[in-house]
Amino acid sequence: MAAANYLSSEDQFLCSICLDVFTDPVAIPCGHNFCKSCITDHWNISDRCQCPLCKEAFTTRPDLRVNTFISEMVAQFRQSAQQKASSSSSEQQVSKPGEVPCDVCTGTKLKALKSCLVCLVSYCETHLEPHLTMSGLKRHQLIVPVENLEGRMCTKHDKPLELFCKPDQTCVCMLCTVLDHKMHDVVPLKEEYERKKVELGKTEAEIQQMIQKRRLKIQEVKHSLNLSEEDADREIAEGVQVFTSLMESVERGLNELINTIKEKQKTTEKQAEAFIKELEQEISELMKRSTEVEQVLRSEDHLHLLQSVQSLNIQQPPPTTDWTEVSVRPSSYEGTVVKAVAQLEETLSKQMKKLLEAELKMVQQYAVDVTLDPDTAHPELILSDDGKQVNHCDVWKTIPNSKKRFSYRTSVLGKQSFSSGRFYFEVQVKEKSKWTLGVARESINRKGDITLSTERGYWTIWLRNRNEYKALAVPSVLLSLKSPPQKVGVFVDYEEGLVSFYDVDAAALIYSFTGCSFTEKLFPFFHTGNNEGGTNSAPLIISPVRVN
Repeated sequence: MAAANYLSSEDQFLCSICLDVFTDPVAIPCGHNFCKSCITDHWNISDRCQCPLCKEAFTTRPDLRVNTFISEMVAQFRQSAQQKASSSSSEQQVSKPGEVPCDVCTGTKLKALKSCLVCLVSYCETHLEPHLTMSGLKRHQLIVPVENLEGRMCTKHDKPLELFCKPDQTCVCMLCTVLDHKMHDVVPLKEEYERKKVELGKTEAEIQQMIQKRRLKIQEVKHSLNLSEEDADREIAEGVQVFTSLMESVERGLNELINTIKEKQKTTEKQAEAFIKELEQEISELMKRSTEVEQVLRSEDHLHLLQSVQSLNIQQPPPTTDWTEVSVRPSSYEGTVVKAVAQLEETLSKQMKKLLEAELKMVQQYAVDVTLDPDTAHPELILSDDGKQVNHCDVWKTIPNSKKRFSYRTSVLGKQSFSSGRFYFEVQVKEKSKWTLGVARESINRKGDITLSTERGYWTIWLRNRNEYKALAVPSVLLSLKSPPQKVGVFVDYEEGLVSFYDVDAAALIYSFTGCSFTEKLFPFFHTGNNEGGTNSAPLIISPVRVN
């Protein structure tokens, strides 16, 4: 029974110098017990021969002999502890890759339950028990198991890293503050831990917000893709309706039409899939970063959190794309059916007419409100108060000659600019013998005798000598129109690189610039031509768009 009582009081076998179980225990004259090597080393480096506990001094160094009774009790304690460790080790988890192993276990390493910042050792459940029961070891600081405990010691002074230097953004020991980091702003680890934890919380919230934005962007891309699919299905249906009424000889044209539309749709799908894939990849990276932040946020270890922030740089979200302006726009099918049907015989003219009417209605859905910009108007032009009409007056007005103003050609730009999407406007050209209409890029030259061409940044058509129509491409294209248009519609698809002109009343396509490369803002362009003694006095009028 006495042995059992001794074994139940494990702190009785603890040396107060090494804080470990006795090895060769000896008793000194005052009655206190120590490891023989511990008390011997203590007296060897001390000026006085006294008890480390009660401070009783001895005139001569006592003769140290091993206390056999205590030595036997310690042996029984060790044997009991080993048996207990052996019986419980099978119930504990073996350390797996990525887990912190117990530093004390020999042979099979068990999973560590805690790490001691004083001993700089990680313990499994069995080997941790002395730290939970012995009074001397209970004072040690235990934390969630971590690797590289040596990294918690100052490599220069071999002291615990207990402080944080703000200017140098590094963890330091007490000696560092009076030597290398003297006069620096130094705070306890806990204080910096709490501050960093707040910052990491904000970082986590920002990352979650970025993830949510990208998920919404995926929904937007999918919605745009659905719209594109609807457009493609509708266009295919119209094409089928046209070509199924023709002879077998035109079936090849139908197949070409369908293939063209499907190819455009595939391009749109590939673009959407690429966006989705990139967004999902960014979400994956952000979720990975979120997991890292969450793991650090769950840390109760001040030093571990701060060192993780410094080493992983997890406060900064991974590089991502700004998706604010990114979108998938349905492909433009304007002109697809028209080009196919135009290759057929004259018997298709009625069907062509129907198709053109439908096409014009489609582009008219992109109508925008355009007004003339007086700051760009040539000095001989007169603009209406509402900015919707312009004509030539043969009188040079004295007005500021700004960089924006045309100085030679009687031209003017619209106030509105466009750098994406689709837009459409209509201009009345009735009773005029000369005019030029279209769009121009922002950087065009506005001074001197300007050459109107696509190479110079103008996508326009003109009328000269009452019946000479041209598309000002390179080279220019002479246009053959069945009748002079009274109202011209201008349609632009920025991403598609398309500029089309329509005879609104006849619902006929006049000309299309295709494969254009737009890299800057586009402005509506208007050129009245000279008055020519009143023969060209009629104004150009920006008309409201009315869908028939």
